[in-house]
Amino acid sequence: MRRLTDSWRTTTARLILIYGAFFALWGGIVIGLIYWQAAGYMSRISTELIGRQASYFSLLDAATRQHALNDYVSLQTRRLNAWGLFDADGHHLAGTIAALPPSVAINGPVARLPRGLTRNDGAVDSAGVRAAAVRLADGNILLISRDTSVAEQIGTIIMKALLWGLSLTVIPGLLGGWLLTRGPLRRIQSIREATQPIMRGDLSGRLPVSQRGDELDMLAGIVNTMLGEIERLIGEVKGVCDNVAHDLRTPLTRLRTRLYRLQQAFDEHSDESAALEACMVDTDALLHRFRALLRISELENHQRRAGFESVDLGGILQEVHALYLPLAEDRDQQLELQLPDLPSIHADRHLLLEAMSNLVANAIKFTPPGGRVSIRARAAEDGPWVDVSDSGPGIPTDQRDVVTRRFYRAESSRSTPGSGLGLSIVSAIVAVHGYTLEIADGECGARLSLHCRTVTSD
Repeated sequence: MRRLTDSWRTTTARLILIYGAFFALWGGIVIGLIYWQAAGYMSRISTELIGRQASYFSLLDAATRQHALNDYVSLQTRRLNAWGLFDADGHHLAGTIAALPPSVAINGPVARLPRGLTRNDGAVDSAGVRAAAVRLADGNILLISRDTSVAEQIGTIIMKALLWGLSLTVIPGLLGGWLLTRGPLRRIQSIREATQPIMRGDLSGRLPVSQRGDELDMLAGIVNTMLGEIERLIGEVKGVCDNVAHDLRTPLTRLRTRLYRLQQAFDEHSDESAALEACMVDTDALLHRFRALLRISELENHQRRAGFESVDLGGILQEVHALYLPLAEDRDQQLELQLPDLPSIHADRHLLLEAMSNLVANAIKFTPPGGRVSIRARAAEDGPWVDVSDSGPGIPTDQRDVVTRRFYRAESSRSTPGSGLGLSIVSAIVAVHGYTLEIADGECGARLSLHCRTVTSD
């Protein structure tokens, strides 16, 4: 099932996110530069204007200055401007400013007042205030101020414009990116579904190709061509093996019959009879291998899937345990069965019985006398598991991927009777069912685990 986060793992989504991040970064830098330049320009203009106004008011006579200062305040639509007249000791004489700030130098440069100014009505101006103080001809001190917080408000407006611009760009970009990734993700999902039978061994499957002719279609076409060639080569190899096994089975059967008839002509305890018996044993081994090869070929053709039904896995394990318990006892081995309540599975009962029989027989064969073989079943949400463990030499890690190949036998088992096809048959049955076979270390030997996925029957 496709997850929502898969949409943002595609190349298209990542490019959109990278572009959006760069856009947001450079947009922030541009807006920051605009704000910095605008605020600096307005600050310089305000500073220069306040200095000139202070110098201008100081040149006026008292009566004209009073009217000019009142106009300086009243002509503003907002309370941007303020003034105050103080005596030489700093006591308030007139104006809207109640106190002389100590940070403002008399006849000095325009000062910025971080704490604002206190008006005579008790109100406090904002922190964006600049003021200048000049000493008049009569010794009094004139203080004029201007609220420059409008520059900060302009910065706020610019930041809001940036946020709106980013939202109107990023949100449609994310939405567009999500819409653009839906199509490729659907095609990837269809390719993933098409590869499931191929991974189970059905090389006749092909990847879907659309009419777009884009990169995905080009890649799917290349893979389909490769699959066709692989299917042809494997088919030729399998065909040769199957034909050889089929053609040699009949003459080998005739040979064994003739050897048997020839053996009957000799005394049962003669050397000739013993030699012929050994020849028949070797002939039987060859026939067994050819039958196993044809059996694997039949299973790999997936001709048994139509006979699947609801199967009681617990019943199969009990049957396998009862079948191989006498053989284990003859070899002085313990064959244990741990069987909890298991759900039914969708499978071919005869094939599953054959697979479990091969696993148990293989474990008994490689377990020394006095050893132990255990069959343990356990339930899981995605289907029951069956673990077949033994106390034999185990399977080396570097050989676990190849032990299911035809005729493969490890160096440590060369002297053990067998054809090297038992696990190959199990692997073919597992592939037919879509199950999985895991090979790992047990407590003191090998552990082969068969995972049977549960399918609810109708």
